Amino acid sequence: MRIVITPEADRDLEETALFIEMDSSSAAKRFLDAATAGFRRLSDAPRIGVRVESTNVALIGLRRWRVPGFENHLIFYRVTEESIEIVRVLHGARDIESILSGE
Repeated sequence: MRIVITPEADRDLEETALFIEMDSSSAAKRFLDAATAGFRRLSDAPRIGVRVESTNVALIGLRRWRVPGFENHLIFYRVTEESIEIVRVLHGARDIESILSGE
């Protein structure tokens, strides 16, 4: 399946990589490579992620999967007929429901 990365998810990846890079540029590259590997894994098995449980209608159909090797970072995505839409990539300690509800 084709992978579509929303502008918000792209910004999340960039901001996270820049934050990690403050400590280690190699770790920042590993994070971006791991996220890309996670996207490919989702493309191969789109329903592998856990459904996001919420009463918020905007979050219906959203799934989450961990960035491999960076388990505190979560990929939020939707499966469409022809693609995997990467909605956000967020650290698990953030107020995820509020962030996702603002979409």
